[in-house]
Amino acid sequence: MTKLPFSLATALLFAAGAMNAQSYGTIVGLVRDSATIPIAGATMIAAKADGGAIRSTISASDGVYSFPDLAPGAYTVKAKAAGHLDFTAPSLQVIAGDATRADITMPPASKADSAPTTISSLTPATPATPPATSARPTLSPVTPAPVVIAGNTVPAPSAGTNVATGNFWRRLVKAAEKSSAAQDQKERATTASVGAPPASAFDKPLALPAAAIPGPGPAQAPQEAAAAAATPPVDLLTPFADSDWSWLNGNSRQHDSPLDSKYLSGEFRADTFFGLDFNQPKDHSMGGSSEVFRSGEFQLEDLSLGGDFHAGNMRGRVLMLFGMFSATTVRNDSSPAVGQWDVRSAYKYVSEAYGGYHFNVQHGLNVDAGIFVSYVGLFGYHNFDNWAYQPSYVSSNTPWFFNGLRIQYFPTQHLKIEPWIINGWQSYNKFNGHLGYGGQIKWTPKPWLDIIGNQYAVGNDNIGLPHRGRYHTDDSIEVKYYDHQKAGNGVDKMAFTFTGDLGCETGQGVTCHGGQGPYDPITGKGGPKQSFVGWMAYNRWWWHKDVYAFTLGGGQMNNPGRYLTLVLPVNGADAISGTPYFPSGPGLPLKAYDGTATLDWMPSQFVTFRTEFGYRHTNVPYWSGRGGITPPGGNNGAPAQYACNDGSASGSTTLVPGLCSANGGVWFPDLRKGQALLSFSIMVKL
Repeated sequence: MTKLPFSLATALLFAAGAMNAQSYGTIVGLVRDSATIPIAGATMIAAKADGGAIRSTISASDGVYSFPDLAPGAYTVKAKAAGHLDFTAPSLQVIAGDATRADITMPPASKADSAPTTISSLTPATPATPPATSARPTLSPVTPAPVVIAGNTVPAPSAGTNVATGNFWRRLVKAAEKSSAAQDQKERATTASVGAPPASAFDKPLALPAAAIPGPGPAQAPQEAAAAAATPPVDLLTPFADSDWSWLNGNSRQHDSPLDSKYLSGEFRADTFFGLDFNQPKDHSMGGSSEVFRSGEFQLEDLSLGGDFHAGNMRGRVLMLFGMFSATTVRNDSSPAVGQWDVRSAYKYVSEAYGGYHFNVQHGLNVDAGIFVSYVGLFGYHNFDNWAYQPSYVSSNTPWFFNGLRIQYFPTQHLKIEPWIINGWQSYNKFNGHLGYGGQIKWTPKPWLDIIGNQYAVGNDNIGLPHRGRYHTDDSIEVKYYDHQKAGNGVDKMAFTFTGDLGCETGQGVTCHGGQGPYDPITGKGGPKQSFVGWMAYNRWWWHKDVYAFTLGGGQMNNPGRYLTLVLPVNGADAISGTPYFPSGPGLPLKAYDGTATLDWMPSQFVTFRTEFGYRHTNVPYWSGRGGITPPGGNNGAPAQYACNDGSASGSTTLVPGLCSANGGVWFPDLRKGQALLSFSIMVKL
């Protein structure tokens, strides 16, 4: 006869009464840190594999826990206790009218390598799917959508550039922990109402026949037991949740989020930069970049505060933006010149802000409206998430945000289809008479392969040119071709990315392929070629268990017409004003290439120390030289005009003979064809 703790026997009797009354099953068991020592107060979480529900309770003083009234099906049970490693039981099959016993032995955290976790069950467990190889252990399982915590439906996360999928499971766990006492009380009340024995049945300890409660099955060999314990179940429903994607360029590498709570997953970022431009501009000002702006100075590039909100199926995100990015991002958008209202000031301190709803359709459907960080160019907006600090032109010169409506549809776990209806190409407002349309398709057929395609069309994104259309395709592949978990302090991962871009503008004086002869305004034919062709490639090596990483990469760009080339900030110029010192327009050439070498030290998942050397080159003078890009005496408030040598505005946007003759002649910025930059940065994300 097998002896059982009184509370475990009681739980089994409760289960028997409940199962006789309804078509439910039960999971019940003991939580111990050795063969005999129970763990009291362990948080136990049972999640239905099809996403139907999530339940939580706390183990009693003798280590007993139970989940009565469970609908039949496959479940996973997660155990969390202070001083012990979290453990997720292999898939347990709950059968109507039966009890599944799952005894869990949790090793102390300090003995994780020597004391394998064990589990025994009354009913046979469905074999768990082996997890994909990854550099860090993934949280398992990630509960598929939808799930219910304390009566609230919580949607599955969308796998995006900025929020790791693992945060969703941590969110559920924390919510379950907070509601565990109330849930446990509710479970006891429910059990009593469906057939609990009278109070007299508990006057003395109970012992059930061994035949009714069989013990653990045949003992496994130590190697087999260790292998079984090390193989957690894998979520096969939540989008992109069955593999560790933290290795991707543009994705956060974090696996924990200390700012998670029931309704808000908080986010804090700080990015401080120090760069040395070998051209040594005397005004410390650099152009041609969306990431670096000042030389020889410490600058807070990015300070972001906010997070993801979630209640029921409602979803929302806000990330406030401070530091250099709050001034430099908005200056690349010329759409605020259309009409009234100070739109730049309205959005200056916001990088992301949207609200929406999650629909439980297939693997998920999200509908959100607001401002979104763009995926075009593969690199993420925040440098903490990227393999390099200064990305190549394909990323640095293409959009950082969209404003409009975004739909994310997940027909399978490995496929996302994401249409956009937006105001325009990196624009707060609509430039002319048409909205822009685009979207992304993301496909991850293997845990080592990510394929992304971004497309954009229809928008007329030039002020005053309502019939000039724009088209763009941006496509990337990321491959992790080496992943060795037991590499010790040697190389443990290697991966590469390749991105190719093609785009053009057509109509009102320009063509995608170059017209026959000059532009004819009557027929609308002819005109110079106006296009964007570029590529970039990067390879990254991780070693010493991902504490260090080294990245080599670079790319090229050809942008005749310069319609996507960043406007140089000469005399304070921006996308609205433009500058006569480096204008854009039909027929104007620009060819460029660049390369970077980046070394990262990542002593924690929350901080990166980065050193990078890069070189950029153009076929025409574009980079700040020793004389700088600021007129004598500082900016004069007329960036669209030529400046004079005494610092005054010339009054002309055209260089004509005799201009500034009374003011010492025309002033010119010192522009070079090349720039070498050595930079250091400290990036923090919580």
